[in-house]
Amino acid sequence: MLKKVLLGLLVVLVIIQFFRPERNLSNDHTYHVSTVYDIPEDVAGILKVACNDCHSNVTRYPWYTNIQPVGWWLNDHVEHGKGHLNFSEFVNQRVAIQNHKFEEIIESMKDQWMPLASYTALGLHADANLTAEQRKAVSDWASAQMELLASKHPADSLLLRRRR
Repeated sequence: MLKKVLLGLLVVLVIIQFFRPERNLSNDHTYHVSTVYDIPEDVAGILKVACNDCHSNVTRYPWYTNIQPVGWWLNDHVEHGKGHLNFSEFVNQRVAIQNHKFEEIIESMKDQWMPLASYTALGLHADANLTAEQRKAVSDWASAQMELLASKHPADSLLLRRRR
């Protein structure tokens, strides 16, 4: 009985390898945050290593994402991350949303809830473990962008309003 269960499980694991999610690999930078906002080199490097895999349309895929169901889990993780913040689609949103996203970036750096622990656990993506200086650099950059928005737009245009 145990042999049949294990054999059945093996067959299922082999079959699911043929059902792979679409890769997040767009080269379209039309609405990328960098098209409107200056990003210093150090901050760009931090975003590339620690943020872009889940918060842009370009994900670096480690080898283990070729194994299902891990690939499905990662795909869901990336889609969820892009739903919250997508640097590749950033300037395609209202100014109030952009301002709010900068505010959320500052908060996530201050509270250290990004990058997620599951992203850096077990030594995976160790380069995404941010130092206090890196967190400050990203936070300072986001704060400067909020100041830039405040200098260019009326204050009421930077406030998020609930849609009815």
